[in-house]
Amino acid sequence: MFRFNRIFKFVSLLSLIILTTAPALAQEKATVIEEGKLVSFTYILSVDGDVLESNTGKEPLSYIQGGDQILPALETALLGLPVGGRKVVNLDAANAYGEPDPGRVQEVPLEQVPESARVVGMLLQSPGIPGPIQVVEVTDEIVVLDSNHPLAGKDLTFDVTIIAIEDAPTPPAT
Repeated sequence: MFRFNRIFKFVSLLSLIILTTAPALAQEKATVIEEGKLVSFTYILSVDGDVLESNTGKEPLSYIQGGDQILPALETALLGLPVGGRKVVNLDAANAYGEPDPGRVQEVPLEQVPESARVVGMLLQSPGIPGPIQVVEVTDEIVVLDSNHPLAGKDLTFDVTIIAIEDAPTPPAT
């Protein structure tokens, strides 16, 4: 009986040590977002509390950390998060899409814009101009076009949940 109690106490002590150190060891080995990792996440994007878009419940968005594939300030804010980590990131306009540039708003003669595109709010594309161009005004003589990002001048809130972190694929040799 005495020997059984000693064995039971030893096993209990050993179990306690394993239970208290296992989470610390697991955390130490957990994969976190770092340079060169392929990161997949879901997000909810809001402006002034209004949800603009979300991929929650859909296919996650993926990017390579350090690859300039998402907003730099968002990328920096996610650095170090583990799989399952969640973070709300508030970006002021300067760290999101910047302030609107009045030089990216121009008046174009009406006849240079196809009739079907002469609708306020219509988004157009043009070679050599990155991103959409929005029709902001139409008169009898001109169409006013704005090539600023639609979110320029807006403070953004991203609610991000990390879904997966993997080694990024090696680019093919050239």
